[in-house]
Amino acid sequence: MRPNGLEHYLHQMDIRFLGSAQEVGRSAILVNDRLLLDFGMLTGNPPQFPVETPRPDAVVVSHGHLDHVGAVPSLLSGDRRPPIHWTAPTQELALTLARDTLKLHGGTYDCPFTQEEVHRVTQVSETHTYKETFDAAGHSITFYNAGHIPGSAHVLINDGDTRLFYTADFHTENQRLVSASTARPEADIVICESTYSDVQHDSRKKIENQFVESVRTTMWQGGTVIVPAFAIGRTQELLLVCAANNIDCYVDGMGKRITKMLREHPQFVRGKEALRHAKSNARFVTGRDGQRRRIAEQNTVIVTTSGMLSGGPAMTYIPEIRSNPTNKITLTGYQVEGTPGRSLLETGRAEINDRVMPVSAQVEWYDFSAHADKDGLMELLNEYQDAPVLINHGDRCQRFADELSADGFDATAPALGQEISIWEMRLSVWILVDIDFLYLLSQTVDFWLWHP
Repeated sequence: MRPNGLEHYLHQMDIRFLGSAQEVGRSAILVNDRLLLDFGMLTGNPPQFPVETPRPDAVVVSHGHLDHVGAVPSLLSGDRRPPIHWTAPTQELALTLARDTLKLHGGTYDCPFTQEEVHRVTQVSETHTYKETFDAAGHSITFYNAGHIPGSAHVLINDGDTRLFYTADFHTENQRLVSASTARPEADIVICESTYSDVQHDSRKKIENQFVESVRTTMWQGGTVIVPAFAIGRTQELLLVCAANNIDCYVDGMGKRITKMLREHPQFVRGKEALRHAKSNARFVTGRDGQRRRIAEQNTVIVTTSGMLSGGPAMTYIPEIRSNPTNKITLTGYQVEGTPGRSLLETGRAEINDRVMPVSAQVEWYDFSAHADKDGLMELLNEYQDAPVLINHGDRCQRFADELSADGFDATAPALGQEISIWEMRLSVWILVDIDFLYLLSQTVDFWLWHP
């Protein structure tokens, strides 16, 4: 006999923020004590890592930037061997970053893993494509293109009762390198980044035009342009901009390896032929500091790491060009507080090679961000007005959550180390109706309750 009356159903999902809560960097989110989303580091001196190293049953990585993947090998210490799920480009980017971290900081507190643990990454790695659903730690997982960098993913997590949508870093406008995020899968809870929650980006076309005009002006005046750029994503985007505008350039640093690697994954870039042309348009620097100093004396453009002036070949180029006001330094990405790039923007001075240097060269900043701005964030969130929204990955998470709450969203900004428990309470009313025969009518209503 079918039930008659009122049936209650209660399901709980636990979400613990081990990093990137009310800050930018060291993303790490533990779901149901079993599934870890990202495990990154926060760039700085010294770098910072998630507040806890858990023992998850599986790891899912959204994309290959240091703040999301930089500490992943440390999860494989001792007898721990959780499988790591990501896209193929993310796997290669993660390994490149890990080997670079070992090269720079291996054996110090600035590197939380060993060469052996990096090797283990390849043993437990499982790669997936977009819209492919797979199982991890008792959860059903699906990746969607996030439009941030090649291989970047939104992550949809389904534990059988509740669907959690982790946006990770995303962009809602096409870039030359990758297509915009458009997937908006049905979800019950959303964890949303907020890096540019108070910013309205100018159109990418306008930013490109301003950048190209500035570069051409400096070159016409006989100056050199140093373009510090993140090796992953930003370097390739700028090479594409230069190639499209017939600007010859050099490329240096880790960005060289990443550019070559991305050509092996054409399904994750917007235009494989455009990337091939951009690579052939750029001259790859193969020598050491002597060659770099000679290149710095040329009337040219040099795209080089690091994007925040915290290391890399930029440490050679900038001292060579800093004293001439005809020269130019064009910063092209977010500058984390405390980095030399942020200092240069705010004070005209930067710590380069352990020396604080005044810079007479012109300093400009261009918003080539690969993150959604406020309009882009709202474009996504407006699809989830009935879901609890957890805001992370930003300098103003609480303020953005308050703004969303004022607009009718159920939004909060978890604190670092905080665990949020979210319950779905489902009330089902069952009614038996006799119209020539018996049939069952069911009306289900969901209630979401949550607390820290």
